[in-house]
Amino acid sequence: MEIKGKIISGMGKGTYFMSQEIYIKQFQEKLHFKPYVGTLNIKLEKNRMNTLINISQEKFGLIEGKGKFGDVKFIKAKLNHDVSGALVFPAKTEHTEDVLEFISNKNLRESLKLKDGDLVSVTID
Repeated sequence: MEIKGKIISGMGKGTYFMSQEIYIKQFQEKLHFKPYVGTLNIKLEKNRMNTLINISQEKFGLIEGKGKFGDVKFIKAKLNHDVSGALVFPAKTEHTEDVLEFISNKNLRESLKLKDGDLVSVTID
């Protein structure tokens, strides 16, 4: 399944949450990489949210929050058919449902020279 969208700037909160040990440790255990401190925000094309709704819940993993840090669902994915990572779905978020957050082990804006408005694709097996 492939989902397309445009890169947008976030609120900077992903950096804070992705730097928390509670999340880092579990992502390393479950995804086998240490995530870059931050998320790549992707605004979906119109009517693409329905695609995600149809994914079996069994494909999602769970990062368990603690205290003021909420749970985070995730699903393994690839960005532009090349970069392995995951889509993350925090229980607590200020994003609208048409904005996805992608994580990997590198700063994707730098390594792929991405900027706001660039089109990207996310592939989920």
